[in-house]
Amino acid sequence: MSEISSEDGLVREFTRQGADHYARVFARIRSHAGFTWSFNWAAALLGPIWATARNIPVLFWLALFLETLAVAQLATGFAGNLGGEQRVRAERLFKQADERRVEAEKAKTAGESSADSMLRSADGLKTAAENAARQAETAEARGPMLIGAGLLTLLIGKLLVGVLANPLLERRFNRWRSNRTLRHGFHRAGALLAAAFCFLAYGLVAWRVAAQAPPSWLTTAPVNREWQGLVAAMLDRALDELSKSGDAVFSAITGLINIVLDAAASALTTMPWPVTMAMIVILAWQLAGNRVAIFTAAALAYLAVLGFWEKSLETVALLGTSAVLCLLIGIPLGILCGRRPAVYTALRPVLDFMQTMPAFVYLIPVIALFGIGKPPGVIATLVFGTPPVVRLTALGVQGVPASVREAAEAYGATRWFLLTRVDLPLAAPSIMAGVNQTILMCLSMVVIASLIGAKGLGEDVLNALQYAAVGQGLLAGLAILLCAMIIDRIVQGKVRS
Repeated sequence: MSEISSEDGLVREFTRQGADHYARVFARIRSHAGFTWSFNWAAALLGPIWATARNIPVLFWLALFLETLAVAQLATGFAGNLGGEQRVRAERLFKQADERRVEAEKAKTAGESSADSMLRSADGLKTAAENAARQAETAEARGPMLIGAGLLTLLIGKLLVGVLANPLLERRFNRWRSNRTLRHGFHRAGALLAAAFCFLAYGLVAWRVAAQAPPSWLTTAPVNREWQGLVAAMLDRALDELSKSGDAVFSAITGLINIVLDAAASALTTMPWPVTMAMIVILAWQLAGNRVAIFTAAALAYLAVLGFWEKSLETVALLGTSAVLCLLIGIPLGILCGRRPAVYTALRPVLDFMQTMPAFVYLIPVIALFGIGKPPGVIATLVFGTPPVVRLTALGVQGVPASVREAAEAYGATRWFLLTRVDLPLAAPSIMAGVNQTILMCLSMVVIASLIGAKGLGEDVLNALQYAAVGQGLLAGLAILLCAMIIDRIVQGKVRS
């Protein structure tokens, strides 16, 4: 009996309003393992306002989206100006057709030879006007359909919110029981703010879709081309200054990458192709087993028979160099982030920027600083391919159980022993997932890097796009995929063995 009373007290403290009702609803929800039917009329009627007052964001956005959609449909249907543009166009064309016909009659009376062509023009204008009038009638007939769709959307939204409200509120109650710092109760200030926001949003949406000529500030975002030009000029000057002041550093990086790429390409291309193929197959067999060796042999045969052998070796050199650099930078950085949360917090915006910025955008500063060719392609790939291995390495290191580390420390383990014998082995699955993602990211950059002079199979794909050679492009794309899969299978096989 005391447990029931204490439970009711918690519900009363959490809800503050309607405590008895919610105590019964929560008890019924908890008494069933699956979904329990219940309907919250207050949530259904108030929608996003109730969700805000009860601190349930997911329900707020669901209700707001459905009600905004319903308002747009209802306003468009009730406004009665569907097909307004087509109606105005039809009237203008009818007027032009009548004027042209009058001119044709005058020309015919005067015996001019252009009368027939003017009559045909008038008939054409009349036909166009009739088509515009039919389009206007068709659009106007959509009004009742839009009204019905709006009412249906509104009804569905209300039903959905009413059904989901109690289970979501009960789930938040369970979270609040374990974490009393969560907001709870019924927040009137939040409800008032939500009501004002919804009133303003629905009103603007209705005005935008219903008005024949809505104000420009409602349809067009404010634009200041002068500011855009000033900021662009500032960026141009900054890149120019950076390029001039760091020319020696950028040239040294380009030269170093060129040395590595040339060494890798020369090691792969100077040997006879049967020797290179045999070495790769044997390496795959030793590190990953028979299946990977058979797959590697079949993939290499595909590359050789279809004429992609030399370009595939160039691609492997580019892909391998980029992936190795990504791993050499990303894994230590991920370990540091995993053990130093403050470092990870500082680096997370940078990683987000590197991973979400479109590749074509950061190719611009790369070209400005490093020129064109293979080294800029490697650098662009490095920017794009490093974040996954950093994130997944940090995730794996953070996931190492503290009890295991404490046990190792209790036996006198050093930091190096903890890193090499505890952290890295336990985090290996997550790290290898990061390696896999990095290789795939580097693969996706092969074609993009060919735009700035990085040759290889990406060049074949780019040429196929330019000349609409579908078959050749697909063959080259499959060759790139096979190169990446060979590298990934061998690397992953080493860990599994």
